Amino acid sequence: MKLAGKTAIITGASSGIGKAIAQDLDALGMNLVLTARSQDKLDQLAASLKNAKVVAAAVTDPDVPEKLVDFAIATFGQLDVVINNAGAMTVGSIEEVDIEAVCQMVRLNVESVYRLAYMAVRHFKQVGSGFLINTSSIAGLKTAPQYGAYNGTKHAVEAFTDALRMELAGTGIKVSAIAPGTVATNLYDHWSEDDKNYINSGGALQPEDIARCVRFVLEQPDHVLIPRMLAVPTNQPV
Repeated sequence: MKLAGKTAIITGASSGIGKAIAQDLDALGMNLVLTARSQDKLDQLAASLKNAKVVAAAVTDPDVPEKLVDFAIATFGQLDVVINNAGAMTVGSIEEVDIEAVCQMVRLNVESVYRLAYMAVRHFKQVGSGFLINTSSIAGLKTAPQYGAYNGTKHAVEAFTDALRMELAGTGIKVSAIAPGTVATNLYDHWSEDDKNYINSGGALQPEDIARCVRFVLEQPDHVLIPRMLAVPTNQPV
């Protein structure tokens, strides 16, 4: 796909991977609709980009996906790419894990992904083209003790993404998952030091590394699709 002049929605865009993706795609000349909960962070990011608009909202709100799609089309006249990137990571032992936090994670990592994906793909089918990328994780391909709920959300994203890919084969619409290993973001800010040491035991990628993966997937010729890209730190032992 030639990216200059195309329009993309990016969720979870105010920091980390989402912010890095926005900066990379902006440099390629794309129009961007950026969404996250923090108005201040979104405004600050958009001010540094050439053609970005912001929608501060919780993507778990059932009304937000349709609003994002409508806003992108109304603002830029088209919608070509949707990057379902917002996510959270709650882990813990059976005895200690916060069940309410787990359920909120499921709403963000799974339900909101489904809602925006279906809304975007319905539009893509009307126009006969489009690209959906869902941010998955190495945790969507493997499991680990105390990570079960998070593993479940990312396994769901992997299965959902591949099923959509098959359903949409031959329609002009592409669907892919990006599955990072450990990335140096604020995803782990609320973790204990022991848990942080574990997740970083093999080093960490930078958000810009994942942004390059997204760009590589998007820029493939029309006859090529990369259904999943897994990127991990060289020394990650998982």
